[in-house]
Amino acid sequence: MGSRLHLAAALHATGEEAFTARHWAGLVREAEHGTLDFVTFGDSLGGQPGLDAVLTAARIAPLTTYVGLVPTAVVTHTEPFHLSKAIATLDYVSGGRAGVQLTVAPDPADAKHFGRRSVGDEPELWEEAADYAEVLRRLWDSWEDDAEIRDEATGRFIDREKLHYIDFEGRWFKVRGPSITPRPPQGHPLIAASHPLGDIVFADEVSDTDRLVFRDADVSTPIEQLIAWQSEGFAGFRLHGDLEQITRELVPELRRRGLFRTEYEHRTLRGHLGLARPANQFA
Repeated sequence: MGSRLHLAAALHATGEEAFTARHWAGLVREAEHGTLDFVTFGDSLGGQPGLDAVLTAARIAPLTTYVGLVPTAVVTHTEPFHLSKAIATLDYVSGGRAGVQLTVAPDPADAKHFGRRSVGDEPELWEEAADYAEVLRRLWDSWEDDAEIRDEATGRFIDREKLHYIDFEGRWFKVRGPSITPRPPQGHPLIAASHPLGDIVFADEVSDTDRLVFRDADVSTPIEQLIAWQSEGFAGFRLHGDLEQITRELVPELRRRGLFRTEYEHRTLRGHLGLARPANQFA
């Protein structure tokens, strides 16, 4: 019996079903039925029509209980202050199950949708994304956990000594803060990316990092191959393809081999992945 692995599913939808909450709720409930660690919601700035991934995750969050929710956010043309607030809100409405997958938009056609800036090459965009991730973490830490007083007798709502300016200044961002949303339940919602800037890295090979590395794989990938990749150091797999094939065929076989949970043991996404709640860097 080997060590347990982690499983996620990349959710996809096309046509009219992509615009219905019922369809997305059904997918996420199926993933929760299979006790998957988390699901990802794709998003882009290109011409493919679809719903906003972060808002879709927020709509589905109250309809589920355990599975992690990781929407995609394109950071090239968006502001970290707004995303930090949106993902903190998702962490609250999901009870500590939020994450975010950061991605970049190197296509000049995407930049024309905004008209505010041209874009550099992809390595430079990932440097910007690394700063973006740092701003997110600092904004989530800008409230200490006990900053809210809610003392009706004195009329004090916040202990101002426990609210912090982040004073971030880099090449792309200058953000003073603090956030307008209290520190999320997980402290930091999970940050994922196909680049080593997050808690989870989606990659085809394991590099020398303290981070969890997930490999993308098709649902038809043989279990023996998944086990071989796990032995190379992959913490888990994000699977693409038929969701019921994952939850009703792959998961039962992995359970039979003692490689996957039979029930959820935690309620937060960090708990599912064995990650500690981060200390507040300003406390």
